[in-house]
Amino acid sequence: MKLRERVVICFGITFVLFTLILVIDFQYEIGYGGHRFFMPMRHGRVQMVEDTGLGAGAGAGGAGAGLPERSVYKSFQNKFAPGAAPGAGSEVYEESLAAAADSAALSGNLSDAHDSFKDLQPYTGSYDDLDTDDAGRKVVIVVFEYREEQPSLSEYINFDAGANETLQITFHKRISKREMYKENDALVEAILKQLQTRKIVHVREKEGGTQLKLIIHYDNGEFALFKPMRFPREQQTLPNHFYFTDYERHNAEIAAFHLDRLLGFRRSMPVTGRQLNLTSEFYKIADAELLKTFFVSPANNLCFHGHCSYYCDTSHAICGNPDKVEGSFAAFLPEKQVADRTLRKHPWRRSYHKRRKALWETEPNYCDAVKRTPPYNRGILLLDLVDTSIFDFLMGNMDRHHFETFTAFGNDTFPLHLDHGRGFGKAFHDELSILAPLTQCCIVKQSTLKMLLGFHNGAKKLSHHMRESLEYDPLNPILWEPHFAALDRRVKIVLEALRECIRQARESGSDALSASIDATPSQ
Repeated sequence: MKLRERVVICFGITFVLFTLILVIDFQYEIGYGGHRFFMPMRHGRVQMVEDTGLGAGAGAGGAGAGLPERSVYKSFQNKFAPGAAPGAGSEVYEESLAAAADSAALSGNLSDAHDSFKDLQPYTGSYDDLDTDDAGRKVVIVVFEYREEQPSLSEYINFDAGANETLQITFHKRISKREMYKENDALVEAILKQLQTRKIVHVREKEGGTQLKLIIHYDNGEFALFKPMRFPREQQTLPNHFYFTDYERHNAEIAAFHLDRLLGFRRSMPVTGRQLNLTSEFYKIADAELLKTFFVSPANNLCFHGHCSYYCDTSHAICGNPDKVEGSFAAFLPEKQVADRTLRKHPWRRSYHKRRKALWETEPNYCDAVKRTPPYNRGILLLDLVDTSIFDFLMGNMDRHHFETFTAFGNDTFPLHLDHGRGFGKAFHDELSILAPLTQCCIVKQSTLKMLLGFHNGAKKLSHHMRESLEYDPLNPILWEPHFAALDRRVKIVLEALRECIRQARESGSDALSASIDATPSQ
């Protein structure tokens, strides 16, 4: 066979294969024959669908569980979703940020007449306090929590530190089934002080992850997770950046810890800020592989970039000024061989794809499938995830793809609040989809509702408490001013979402949206 004939045959085969791949990919994108199949949710799996802009079908196996056809999630999105933001890099976008910072956004858009949400107040009392309609129905959106003794990790695990017990090990032993630490625990402040001041003896890179993280070794044998500063406080997420390509912010980690504590969840490890000297405190003790990435920039600043999936190259280096750099320092969790953790995919995990949406974004009755799926069908884990969605919404964090729990406590325990570097990125945009667990399930703990009403109607708003809490961090100011206004604005939006749940439940004739939640402890 001549060379020319071989080339023609190879070209023809390549063309056919390329065409076949395009056809298969196109069918995958639209669904074969244009059909959509709602598959029952399996544990640890997130179904993906295309964003067609149309309503979904009957829901999980056809079960409506009394929910209205037009879900609270969709109606709430339509009612409160803001208009589209201008394009990235445009002068209009920059001017809009400046105008918002100077006017309505700084005041939190709370200049209107105060709404005290009197219609939600009865839900902070007993079931008997709830009003009934003409048909004698009561709309129930709160779950009255089951109170029990909360065992600590030390009752399940032998830490056996002996005379070498450090503050962090003491902290680990006290972690309970429902929270990391007790309210006003003095040990938390002691750990924060230690993270800020103890001598650092070694620095190495943390394996895995999309962005640079370093493990700090202290002279007393303890560790911290270090995330360096990349941007000034006022830098916002670029409009054309997806949530999964956004940069991580060290100040978001610090602020998230304080917010978690103020909300009463207490599911985050202590985090603080600290400034380092790259020359005297860092370069001399860094791991050999990390040292290879150090260089001096054209501005004579000492820089490094480390190794990671994203943003670890010369163009995204961490640079001192000229050799000073700040970052967040987070206390370590117990080692997994000591206190094992169970890793689960979040039921409301996003697709992490440029075009596809997750199933929960199109199915109005998606929560019904979740409620029937272990471990969310017993105990209060689902309610804890609703708490987490409120926590994420308040700081604008869309990056919650997995969560962990301590294995020793079984399924009836809290999800750890970890990795919040992509929070506090958009002070003028409220991402309502983060509230999907709340707006689709229409349930909330009574204690969470009380907390939200307290911040909204109290003498001190959430923003005021945040300022006071962050005041003692060495890197204060931690947040750009518009983020404080956003906190108060978003508290009101969460309460509006609960009001919408009640309204639609009454219109649909549903008397107890939370009736399918068994809040008794699971085994």
